[in-house]
Amino acid sequence: MTLYAFVYSLHLLAALIWVGGMFFAWMILRPAAVSALDAPHRLRLWVAVFPRFFLWVWAAVLMLPVTGVGMLDLRFSGFDSAPRYVNIMMGLYLVMLALFLRIQVLQLPQLQRAVTAEDWPTGGAVLGRIRRLVGINLLIGLLVVAIAGARLSF
Repeated sequence: MTLYAFVYSLHLLAALIWVGGMFFAWMILRPAAVSALDAPHRLRLWVAVFPRFFLWVWAAVLMLPVTGVGMLDLRFSGFDSAPRYVNIMMGLYLVMLALFLRIQVLQLPQLQRAVTAEDWPTGGAVLGRIRRLVGINLLIGLLVVAIAGARLSF
């Protein structure tokens, strides 16, 4: 295995963990939780799920720029000679990171406080905001995957 193949594999795994985790949460876990659990139990479930998932997202968030820069150096000899699709993917990564940080730093603590206080209406409202941001991040992540797969040159 070449060094580039190893770095590329790590990059793909990090993206798969982050985007795949959001897809699972949005498309599978969320609908199942809505159909099987009442609001208090559903909110408690998400308070338990998010920190576990976010540990993996942090690993991906750190791995993606390290491996991305590694691939830039190995394949394109740096930022200047990288094709436009690479620059677009880097920009979209920053948008995804900002949305993730908003959830992690601002909204997750609000959700945890609401659930601890058994303030279910507030918890539901916060979870709704988190759900929207995760949905937006999922769409952006899927777009990044599509761009990477097609190597679109805009």
